[in-house]
Amino acid sequence: MTLDTLDKKILNNLTVDARQSARQLALKLGVSTVTILSRMKKLEKEKIILGYAVTIDHERIGYSLTAIIEIMAKKDRIVDIEEEISKFENVCGVYDITGTTDTIIIAKFKERNELSTFVKGLASIPNVENTITHLVLNTAKEDFRLT
Repeated sequence: MTLDTLDKKILNNLTVDARQSARQLALKLGVSTVTILSRMKKLEKEKIILGYAVTIDHERIGYSLTAIIEIMAKKDRIVDIEEEISKFENVCGVYDITGTTDTIIIAKFKERNELSTFVKGLASIPNVENTITHLVLNTAKEDFRLT
């Protein structure tokens, strides 16, 4: 699907504030509410809009540790391992990557012992050959919204 200027404006506005109503968005963009609603439905149907979410400061709710974990796996089992890891609630991202590492995970933890248990659990998943864990010291930017 090719996005036109209005689609892009809708996405940019929803990225900044997904709570705004279609009516508010229509007034802001100078089009009818029906147009906004039909465009949003089309973007949802095309799986461009996957959902509506709030941006949370994880540290303020206790998730003070962010880990970036590299995983090396048996080559024919990478997808199975990624699917298994994706089921964990504290896992924010699972990326199939190029290079010497097969997969990168970004996960959040409240305490060191949670991280320790998680990493040891990764090592027990069949076909995981090795993990390398990096602990984030400071976060300069963490925002996956593209506007």
